Amino acid sequence: MTADHPRPRSVEFIGSFPDPLHPLDPALPEIAVIGRSNVGKSTLINAFVGQRVARTSRQPGKTQMMNVFRLPGWYLLDLPGYGFARVSKAERGRFRRLVDDVVGRRPRLSGVLWLLDVRHPPSADDLTMRSLLAEHGRPTIVALTKADKLSRSQQLTARRERARELEVPIDHLLLTSGARKLGIGELAERLDVVTGRPA
Repeated sequence: MTADHPRPRSVEFIGSFPDPLHPLDPALPEIAVIGRSNVGKSTLINAFVGQRVARTSRQPGKTQMMNVFRLPGWYLLDLPGYGFARVSKAERGRFRRLVDDVVGRRPRLSGVLWLLDVRHPPSADDLTMRSLLAEHGRPTIVALTKADKLSRSQQLTARRERARELEVPIDHLLLTSGARKLGIGELAERLDVVTGRPA
């Protein structure tokens, strides 16, 4: 897998909202980005848009509301990570409700970009999220992050293992690395399909 060099995308930060049903104007297709709090979500978003718009940190759990970015023709909804972020039980519950309500209730949500660390089997939280996505039938792009941490042969083996564990066809899983810009071009193509953008 080689590095992609996508052109920078026009992107505008709209705001951070605690309300999962906050209306956006104009109404456009929306993609929610979800994943564990240490999965490299901000790094991948920044690689995708070609500039640093999402806040990255060595300490997971910095995203605490629905951060909305407008791209040409659609919105990206950056949601709080789930899992082991060092916040109170009450805050973890609030984050989870926000994610659940965005996935389950936003009328303009066209799909979900679900991030999983390629190096590890799905956690209990990941499997719960899989059930939520299946329940609501949202089109889902599954991106395996941090592929640069593995050799080419390890990437292929890990991808097969993750597909078996998630019970999905292997070609449904996209190998990516925000740090190395791996898989970003194919990710853009898949997002164009889900949002109805012209190829």
